[in-house]
This record gives sequence, structure tokens and C-alpha cells, in this order.
Amino acid sequence: MFRPNNNHNQLALGDSTQWMSPKIREKLEKSWAPIFYEHVFCKIDERPFAVLYGTPGKPNFPVNILLSLEYIKHMKCCSDLELLDDFYFDYLVNYAVGIRTLGEMNLAERTLYYFRERVYQYCLENPGEGDLLFDQFIKLLRDFSQEAGISLEEQRIDTTLFMSNIKKAGRMSLAYDVLVKAVKAIRQEKLTGSLSKVLEPDFKTDVLYRTKAQEGDSKLALLLNLCQEALMILEAQPGMQDSEEVRILKRFLAEQSTTEARSEKLIPKPKKEITSGSLQSAYDEDATYRRKGNVSQSGYVLEISETCDEKNPFQLITDYTVAPNNTSDVEILQDRLAKIRENTGCTDIYADGGFHSEDIHQTAEENGIEIHLTNISGTEPTKKIPVTEFDIDETTNMINKCPAGHIPIRTGISRGQTSAHFSLEACANCELLGPCYSKKQSKDYVVRISLKAVNTGRERAKMKANQKENISKRAGIEGSNSALKRAGLDKLNVRGKAKSTVVCGLKVTAQNIKRFIKFSQGGYKPKESKIPPNRIPVPIFS
Repeated sequence: MFRPNNNHNQLALGDSTQWMSPKIREKLEKSWAPIFYEHVFCKIDERPFAVLYGTPGKPNFPVNILLSLEYIKHMKCCSDLELLDDFYFDYLVNYAVGIRTLGEMNLAERTLYYFRERVYQYCLENPGEGDLLFDQFIKLLRDFSQEAGISLEEQRIDTTLFMSNIKKAGRMSLAYDVLVKAVKAIRQEKLTGSLSKVLEPDFKTDVLYRTKAQEGDSKLALLLNLCQEALMILEAQPGMQDSEEVRILKRFLAEQSTTEARSEKLIPKPKKEITSGSLQSAYDEDATYRRKGNVSQSGYVLEISETCDEKNPFQLITDYTVAPNNTSDVEILQDRLAKIRENTGCTDIYADGGFHSEDIHQTAEENGIEIHLTNISGTEPTKKIPVTEFDIDETTNMINKCPAGHIPIRTGISRGQTSAHFSLEACANCELLGPCYSKKQSKDYVVRISLKAVNTGRERAKMKANQKENISKRAGIEGSNSALKRAGLDKLNVRGKAKSTVVCGLKVTAQNIKRFIKFSQGGYKPKESKIPPNRIPVPIFS
């Protein structure tokens, strides 16, 4: 049964602060705990979490305490056992969660686990509903920004790769894991002689560690055919047709194998035919593969955006989302733009070239957001005259003049191109004829430029004009990525997209809480003046 926790609003008879030494109480008031209590614990809205609990039964452990402890866990980067010790014996932690008498409330370890499991299950079963943790994140963000005077209009965005709790496995190791998981699900009396050997220690050693390079394909084919044998048995086993083991076996065999025509046995597919979305772990079906620069990883990608106004005393993370890591930056941003605008009122976003796309600019314009790029992916054309050298109307995209100043005879737009026709005399003797887009026809010269090239040219010109400012405002988000990685994001202790999203949400919120506490304690120095030292007025003393 759900019951909100309002006990902290009533002064307890055994309140430890009442008998504290004044100097000790003064130190307590200057610590992080009162800030957390006032601006985090008291701001948590417990009502949305009522859906996690039934109506009959024992009242729930207070949600605002459980959620606050989750934030504290990721702020301190501690384990569950260390967190429980802090809850039992650390008065600062108790004060932060509204408890004024040490040892007043007991918390079982499994209570933490049950709360997380309820949140996970709700995310899985209600993907279209509001995200409980994200809604709390936005609520705290708005309170922090209002309290600290943080402008949310200018933001920067980036993505970073991370792993769930899986190992980096080659095809052989992955095939073995899938096979073992399937064999363990088969009833003992249904196991064949070949499948019963799979669980023996010598089988793993022989297949994974004693295989020579030239034997790789044959050993992989052996594992694939054993998987096929296990699949046939599981499909005939009552209640297993829709099981996780059967689902993973079918997917793995479809992605990794093909049938040999003569023997009708399974053989491995060539590596180049294995897609990035293929199964990466027998225990995490959502993880995908991606190579970004010189780094290759199996797992997920986290998108974060944060404020970047130079007048802000500090910056706050304003948005986050988790996706399979083979999802492009363009696809992620296009999906988040409307939400970022709705939640924060953002008007300007600074991003790198990986986010460049015509669709992005169109979606941003529809939501009242301007995209500022530090660069643009792709190769800039060098053989032709830059598109921006043509005088092209911003509204109609009609060509008014060529780079040499000639006015076209007629213009038009069709099939995604803007075109202009020039007289033979104007172009024949033009010194720019070689690198120009013009092509000779029987009666005139015609210039055809795709509208996509026109828009990209404008973006390049705009980017170059503001490149220094764009780079300066975007660069700081790398520090936020690094801080999250140091806080355990690099490899999470959970598997699956739903659980990874929950943990990432807690880590991102914890970052904002830490920044706000530091600000409240005077930890951020005022911005230094940009006036050159030799221009600072020198006081004159009489």
C-alpha cells in the first residue's frame, strides 16, 4: 500500500540537533546535508510512484528516502553495503533524508532491491508512459535553475559510449554462452550425449582455449549446430516455445549462420555480413556494436545536453536518453529536440559535426531552436566554386547573380535543384568558367545546384564565421562526459536498456545535485573579467 512520507515535517522529541553543541550544529548547517534536504529531499514528488505499489498490504518504505539514497549512492560512488552503513551510522546522510535521530529507522538491503525492481518493471511495461525518474530529474533541474539563476536557453549536446555488465566476446565465446544458456534450460532427461558434454569443464577449455587459428571456423560451426540441436529440443519442450532461451537461439542462429547446400548443416556467415545490431551477449539482448573513431564497443550510447551560457555561475545537465550504441547522433537529437524545448525552453544548441543533417535543422526550426555546429561531417568540395559565392535568395533559393556578377536570363527550381541560365557570351569568356557549375547547352549555359548543397554551403559559411564561439561553448560538455565516466558510467553493473536508462538517470541527476551543492557552499568562483590586464583602470592615490 502506498503512503506518502510527511513525518520529516514534524519535529521529533529525540531530535539530535537539540542537544548538539552549538559549534557542532554550526558545522552541520554548513555541510551538504541541509542543502540536500531542502532542495532535493523536500522537492521529491512521491505521488507518481504510487503506481509501483498495490492498494492492500503493508505501507511502503518512504519513496523520498529510497530515491534520495539512490542519488546519494551515485554522488558518493559507493556500494549498496556502504550506502546502508551510511544510512545506519552517518548523521549527515540521515539529516539529508529527513531523519533527525540516528538509528530511528531500519532499512533492509532487499528493500532497496525491490524498489529498483519496481522501477525497472514499470519502465519495461509502460514504455509510452511518463518516465518516473526523468520527471524527477526535470523537476529538480527547474528548481536548481531558478534558485541559482541558471539560464536554460543556450545548451550544448553530445553522446558518449558505455558498456552494460557484459564482457567483450568474440563470435566463438558468444556462441558458447548462448549454447550453455540454452542447455541449462533443457530437462535432464531430454539432454542428448553431445549436449550433456557442453556443461563439462573440458568442453569449454577445448573449444575456447585450445582452438588453433585454422580451426576457428570448424569449431564455430560445431557450436552453431549444437545450438540448432538445442533449439529443436527446447521448442518441443512444453512451455518453452516463447521462452527467452528460444528467442535468443533463433536470433543468434539467424544472424550468425547459414545452411550449407550439400550437407544441410549450419556454417558461419562471413564476418562482413554480421551487422552492428546483432546479438552481443547471451544476457543482454538490447546491446549493439559500434566503432567510434579508434574505439569499438558493445553496449549503449548516452546523450546528454547541458547549459552553456557564459553568464551562468555553473552549468546544469538538462536532458539525457539512452539508446543502442549503433543509433546515429542525428537520430537521437531529432527525437530529443521537441522534449528539450518543452522541458527547458531551449533556443540555441551547440553540437559537433556528427549532428549535422537537413532533417535536424528542419526539426529544430519547427521547435524554435537554432543549431550551431563546430564542424560539418563530410568532405568540403574544393574543385568547384563555393556555393556561397553565388548570390542566392535566402527565401526563394533563386540564383540572382553568379560569382562573376552576371545576371541570369531565367531561373527556376525543380527536382530539388535551383537552376539559372546565362547567355553564351557571358560565360564563354568568363575567367571562372573552369571551376564554375555551368554547363554549355546549344543556346546558353546552365548552372544547376542541389538545394541540399545550397543549405550545406550556408551552414559551412555560418559555422566558419562563428567557429571560435561554437567550439568554446561546446567543448565543456566533454568534461561532463568524463565526470560521468569517473562516476561509473564507463561500465555499468546492470544489463538491458531499461536498467541502463534507470542507472544513467540516477547518475546524471546526482551530477546536477553535486554541482548545486557546490554552488550553494560557495564553491564556484565568479567569472573573471575579460578586459585585458593592460586596460584595467589603475587607481590613483592622492
